[in-house]
Amino acid sequence: MDKGSILIIDDEEIIRESCRRVLEPEGYAVKTADSGGRGLKALAAGDVDLVLTDLKMPDMDGIEVLVKIKENWPDVGVIIMTGYGTVKTAVKAMKMGVFDYIEKPFSPADLVALVRKAFERRKLPAADAVLREAVPSHYELSNIVGVSQEMQKVFQLIAKVATTGSTVLITGESGTGKELVARAIHFNSPRKDQPFVIVDCTAIPETLIESELFGHAKGAFTGASEKKKGLLETANGGTIFFDEIGNLNLAVQAKLLRVLQEREFRPLGEKKTVHVDVRFISATNKDLLAMTREGTFREDFFYRLNIFPIHIEPLRDRREDIPHLAQHFLEKYRKELDKNVPHISAEAMKLLVFHDWPGNARQLENAIHRAVIMCQGKTIKPEHLTSLEISEREEVPKTVAELKERKKNLRLKSVEDIEKIFLIEALRRNNMNVSRASSDVGMQRTNFHALMKKYNITVKSASAI
Repeated sequence: MDKGSILIIDDEEIIRESCRRVLEPEGYAVKTADSGGRGLKALAAGDVDLVLTDLKMPDMDGIEVLVKIKENWPDVGVIIMTGYGTVKTAVKAMKMGVFDYIEKPFSPADLVALVRKAFERRKLPAADAVLREAVPSHYELSNIVGVSQEMQKVFQLIAKVATTGSTVLITGESGTGKELVARAIHFNSPRKDQPFVIVDCTAIPETLIESELFGHAKGAFTGASEKKKGLLETANGGTIFFDEIGNLNLAVQAKLLRVLQEREFRPLGEKKTVHVDVRFISATNKDLLAMTREGTFREDFFYRLNIFPIHIEPLRDRREDIPHLAQHFLEKYRKELDKNVPHISAEAMKLLVFHDWPGNARQLENAIHRAVIMCQGKTIKPEHLTSLEISEREEVPKTVAELKERKKNLRLKSVEDIEKIFLIEALRRNNMNVSRASSDVGMQRTNFHALMKKYNITVKSASAI
């Protein structure tokens, strides 16, 4: 039984037949066309799930083919094959809807892996469509979507849990998009027309948290001049989202545990119990399990929250998502600021991909926002990304000693950046083969691999640049 139908469009017969010989034994039905025009005719005949098209062809290039496919067969996936691949071209194609791209010459294993990934992605269209349709525009999946395997897993988990009433715990570093995931779950659940209430556990003073959550009766304490409904009651029928729940004290944790178990609570100063039907979604950048061992987080509360965990990896561990996120933020802010800045140069994109992003997607968004403001032309260039020189977690030096230390660190960072570029370019020259790349640069494979590990560079992340 065929796994799916693939159309190969390339003016070189050896490429077409090589792809056929690799993919047919894997169970795919393969068709071929030697030009863009003939490829479109094959598409019109029907029964094509995925297109692999060359970028450079005599009659019609891959981008033109892509445009026609998206106009007439929007459900067909597209992978660009190119010997002229650049970040700029790849970003342009991905912006237009291409699934991915692969540079010639590519290995059979790389081709099979990419095709499998494309067909796996096709298994999610129904859930993806539901999520995109139901979520308000500023909470669409495009705000959190990525091509990385890690983010595809997140989408699968969202799709699975959204229609249930299960309690969800979202973990990840600050800026990874935990609130966006929480909103995606809520707005694609049966509760989507009911309240989505956010509790910022870092912003509410400890002395007021119980009153804010549970409400209070008039005269319950000094200053309680009138009866107040708490956030739990406000969220009745909908979802309550506890952002950075690790900051709650043990007493509040105990009271919330009862709400999770019994679906009821008593407002401060009230004698009557309030019953609620509310879904709990929580998020944290802390290790709650470690906190339970330290005694700073209730173990029974943790296990009640952790029924359905979703973890979001930091941006530095899914660098292949950076070009897509950067382009998304560029579109957002060039429209918001009414500036004609449609492009990011290849050099600027390399800076973005090499950066470690301690602030994750939030920091990347801020960097693009500032770059759009700074840019006077149509293309963001490295000089528009000066904010990357100083991490958002660092403060401007206040003394000469601090300045000297900062300069030392920046020199070290420059060395690290050139080492990263050195590794990436060596891999790209050698078709992502670590052994050939290490030999090419005159380094032992173990040392080359150790340097890759030092900078968290994988063959997968390097190929996305």
